[in-house]
Amino acid sequence: ANKDGSMIRMRDIARVELGAKAYTRDSRLDGAPAAVLSIYLLPGANALEVSAAVREKMAVVEKNFPEGLDWLVVYDSAEFIQQSITEVIITLIEALLLVMLVVYLFLQNWRTTLIPSLAVPVSVVGTFIAMLLLGFTLNTVNLLALVLVIGIVVDDAIVVVENVERLMAEEAMEAREATIQAMSELSGALVATSLVLAAVFVPVAMLPGITGILYREFAVTITVAVLLSTIVALTLSPALCAILMKREAVGKKNWLFQKIDDILDKGAEKFGTLVGLTLRFSGRTLLLFALMLGLCWLLFNKVPASFMPIEDKGMFFVDMELHDGSTVNRTKPVIARAERFVMNHPAVAHVFTLAGENRRSGANEANGQMEIILKPWELRKGGGYTVTKVIDEVRQELATYPEIVVQVSQPPAIAGLGLGSGVDLVLQDRTGTNWEGLLEATDEVIQKANLRRELTGVASPVKPETPELFLDVDRAEAKALGIPLKDIYGSMRTFTGSAVINDFNLYGRVYRVRVQAEAEFRARPDALQYFYVRSETTGAMVPMSVLASIDYSTGPAAIDHYNMFTTAKISGDPELGYSTGDAITTMREILDETLPPTIGYEWTGLTQQEVQSGGEAAVAMLLAVLFVYLFLCALYESWTIPIAVLLIAPTGIFGALLMVYLRGLENNIFFQVAIIALVGMAAKNSILIVEFAKQLVEEGMSFKDAALKSAKMRFRPIMMTAVSFILGVLPLVLSTGPGAVARQSISTAVFGGMILATTLGILVVPLFFVLLGKLDRRLAKHVSHDTKSEAIGDAL
Repeated sequence: ANKDGSMIRMRDIARVELGAKAYTRDSRLDGAPAAVLSIYLLPGANALEVSAAVREKMAVVEKNFPEGLDWLVVYDSAEFIQQSITEVIITLIEALLLVMLVVYLFLQNWRTTLIPSLAVPVSVVGTFIAMLLLGFTLNTVNLLALVLVIGIVVDDAIVVVENVERLMAEEAMEAREATIQAMSELSGALVATSLVLAAVFVPVAMLPGITGILYREFAVTITVAVLLSTIVALTLSPALCAILMKREAVGKKNWLFQKIDDILDKGAEKFGTLVGLTLRFSGRTLLLFALMLGLCWLLFNKVPASFMPIEDKGMFFVDMELHDGSTVNRTKPVIARAERFVMNHPAVAHVFTLAGENRRSGANEANGQMEIILKPWELRKGGGYTVTKVIDEVRQELATYPEIVVQVSQPPAIAGLGLGSGVDLVLQDRTGTNWEGLLEATDEVIQKANLRRELTGVASPVKPETPELFLDVDRAEAKALGIPLKDIYGSMRTFTGSAVINDFNLYGRVYRVRVQAEAEFRARPDALQYFYVRSETTGAMVPMSVLASIDYSTGPAAIDHYNMFTTAKISGDPELGYSTGDAITTMREILDETLPPTIGYEWTGLTQQEVQSGGEAAVAMLLAVLFVYLFLCALYESWTIPIAVLLIAPTGIFGALLMVYLRGLENNIFFQVAIIALVGMAAKNSILIVEFAKQLVEEGMSFKDAALKSAKMRFRPIMMTAVSFILGVLPLVLSTGPGAVARQSISTAVFGGMILATTLGILVVPLFFVLLGKLDRRLAKHVSHDTKSEAIGDAL
C-alpha cells in the first residue's frame, strides 16, 4: 500500500505464473513431453522383485492420474535378466536331455542309464540347497555353472557303471561281485578326480574384488555339485549297480548299439597304436608338444581381451555436446533432428531425449542425450539388427551433424561401474598448479586417440572456454554511496537468476515463490542500467551501472578432482571389430608417449576393473595349478607323477584358445573361469589313466606296458564321459538371444578345450607318465643310496 492508501498489486508491476523451477532442461519420449523417473536398486535387492513391485504400485497410482496422462516402462533391466535366465534354463534342459541320450547310447540299457541319470537331480538339488544356505541369488553365473555341471556330475557314475559292466562281461561276475571289484579299483580315482576339481576352485573362490565375487559363485556351485556327484558315485551308484544290472542283458545288442561298440573297440585299438607310436617316437612327440605350447602363446596374444562381454541389452546411449555457451533453446532443435531419424529406424521401439544434460558431462545447456530402446530381440533378429549394427548406423548419421560432438555407448556390463562399455580414465595434474598444461595434454591425447583405428568417439567433458560475464564492482564508489557489497551481489542474483521469497500451498502441494527480472531485461550485459540498489545512507535507488561494469570472459564450466588431484576425464569406445582390451592397450601407448612427467593418469569404472582383473586371472590360474599339483603330490607320494597328470592341461587350453579365436570371441572373465575349470576337467581324464597305470606298475608291470594297458582300458570311460560333457555344453555353444555372449564365451572355451584334451591330451599322458615315472624311480634310488651311505658313514 502507498502512503495515500492506494494499493499496488503484483500483477501491476510483474508477471505472475505457475511454472517450472527451471527451464534449462527439456525431456521428451518419442517426441512428446515426458517426466522420467529412474529407479535404482538398493544393495541386496532383487531386480525381478523390484520390477514387479514398481508395476504393481503404478497400477494403483495411475487411478488418480488426470485425463490424458499415462505412464510407460520404457526400459526395464529386469526383462534382460529374466530373458537371460530363461535362456539358460532352456539350455539346462537341453543339456540334460542330450547327456541322458548320450549315456543311453553308450550304456545301451535303460537300467544302466538310470544309474548315472539319478546323479543329476541329486547333485543339482543338493547344489540349490547349498546355494540357498550360502545366500546366493539365482543368476546367470551360477546357472551357467549348473549347465556345465550337467556333463560333469554323470562322469563318476558312468565310470562306475562302465567298469561294473566290463567285469560282468569279461570276468563272468554277478552284479554284486562286479560292483565290489569295480569300487575297489575306482574309489581312489573317483575321490582324486573330484578333489582335483575342488582344488582348482579353492584359490579362485578367495580372490578379492569384483573378479572374486564373479568367480566365487561359479566356483562354489561347481565344487558343491561335483562333490555331491562323487558321494553319489561312491554310495548310490554301486547300490543301484548291484540291484539293477543283470548278466543276461550283457551281450544282447541291436545294430545301433553294436555299431557304437564296434566304433569304441576299434577306437581303443587305434588309440593304443597311437600311444605306442608316441612312446616309440618320444622325442618327436615332445617336439610337437613344445610347438603346441608356442601356438598357445601366439593364440593368447591374438585373442582380443576384455573384462566382461558386451551383451545386447536392447538399448544404448547417445551423449551430445554443442559448442561451449550454447543455450538449451539451441540444443533442443539439434536433438529433435536426431530424434526424428532414430524414431524412423525399424529396430527402435522408444527414444527418450533430454536437452540440458547428459551422462558424461552432467548438467549444461549445451549438452543433450538420447536413450534409445530397441525392440525385443525376437522382433529384430530377422533383419540382423543387433545393437552393434544399430549403433553403427546412428553413429554414421550423427557424424553429419557439424554442430555437435557425439559419443555413443552401451550400458556398462556391470551396472554402476562406469558410464558405458568403453574406456574411461582421468588425467591428473600432479603438481596442482598446471591447469593449462592439463588442458593441453587432454587435447593432445584426444586428437591422437581419434586418429587410431582401434578407438572411436574419444572425448572429454571438460569445457575450458565456456563464455561467462565478469562483474567488476567499484568497491570505493559503493562504499561512498553507502551500499554494502552483499546488497549488490544479492540484487544481481535476484535480477539475473532468481531469489526464493517464501512458500505457499496449492492443490495439496507446496510451491516456492521465486522472483527474477523479465528475460528481456536480463538478456544483455547493458541490462545493468535497469537494475537498482537502495543506499543505506540516503535511501535513494542507485543504478547498478554506476557501481559495476561487466566484461566478457571465458573459463571452465567446472573443475573436477580425483584422489585430490585436478583432473580431466576422457572416455571413448572401441571401434567396431576391436575389444576393450585393444582400446586400453592403444590408449596406454598414447598416454605413455604423450604425457609429460607432471601429468599422470588413472583408469576408472569398468576399465579399472579390467586392468586389475588381468593380473588377478593370472594369479588365479597359477594358484589353481599349484593347488592341484600339491594335492596330487600328496595323493601319489611323488613330486614327478603329478606333472604327468597336469601336462594334459596345455592341450585343453590350446583347444579353448583355438575355438574362441575361430569364433571371434574375446578373452574375458567368463573365458578365464572356463580355462580354470578346464584344468580340472582335463586332469580328471588324465587321472583315470595315471591312477590305473600306477596300480599296474606297483603290481610289477613295466612303465611302458602299464601305460599302454591303462590307456586302452580307460579309453572307453574317458570317451563316454568326454562326449557326454561336450554334447552337454553344445546348446550353450549354439545359444542366441539375450545374454548369449557370456554363454558362448564360457561354453566355447570348454567345448574346444575338452575336444583337444580328449583327443590329443590323452595321447601324451602315457608318454609323460613313462618319462616322469622312470625319473621318479631314479630319484628315489638316488635318495635311497644317499641315505644308506650316510647311515654307513654314521656307523663307521
